[in-house]
Amino acid sequence: MKGIIEGRNPVIEILKSGRDVDKILVAKGSKEGSINKIIAMAKDKKIPVQEVDRRKLDQMAESDNHQGVMAYVAAYEYADLNSILNELESKEENPFLIICDEINDPHNLGSILRTANATGAHAVIIPKRRSVGLTAVVAKTSAGAIEYTPVCKVTNLTQTMKMLKEKGIWIVGADMAGENFHYEQDMLGKLAIVVGSEGKGMSRLVKENCDFLVRIPMMGEVTSLNASVAASVLMYEAVRQNQIKK
Repeated sequence: MKGIIEGRNPVIEILKSGRDVDKILVAKGSKEGSINKIIAMAKDKKIPVQEVDRRKLDQMAESDNHQGVMAYVAAYEYADLNSILNELESKEENPFLIICDEINDPHNLGSILRTANATGAHAVIIPKRRSVGLTAVVAKTSAGAIEYTPVCKVTNLTQTMKMLKEKGIWIVGADMAGENFHYEQDMLGKLAIVVGSEGKGMSRLVKENCDFLVRIPMMGEVTSLNASVAASVLMYEAVRQNQIKK
């Protein structure tokens, strides 16, 4: 399934089709005719539109006819979070979710998906904006996990977290300012683990909406871990605690 759609009519048709579009690139200065229509359609669907230099589009294009516009289309379909939660509730199974706050590196998201699948997580949640989507690189890095572990894209991460808490799901965030080490925190039962972006960590509102913040011991000179590594440490700690309980 193609990750990038090129040309005005193809982009218009993909917007009409209802398929998940991560973002649209428009050449700077292109605001006439069908480009305006594309921008309006994207705005209506709350799809980010980014103006870029036409030369960048020329470099990215696989054809000679991008016409000043490209659409990033998800390589795989996104799942519905409410449907997943309802199914788990009907099975009386405790949700185990991974929340990614503005992860922009496709290799990191792919690695998180791979570990999420290995640890039995029920879904990975990403925000609609300021996050990499399900690209071909994410799919490849996930080593096949993208086929089995659902990814849910949500409009507002903090509102989603509040909804999860209303359903009795505890939310644990990875942060160097955390009061406890990750292995000291109770991770039994209904759980969502939050991992922040590669450079900035969790955003302020996301951090404030966590029930607990935990830190991972750092013994050397480096003061932080790669986002996917930090996520893996917390996921396997949750698995360890639940295995001990059994």
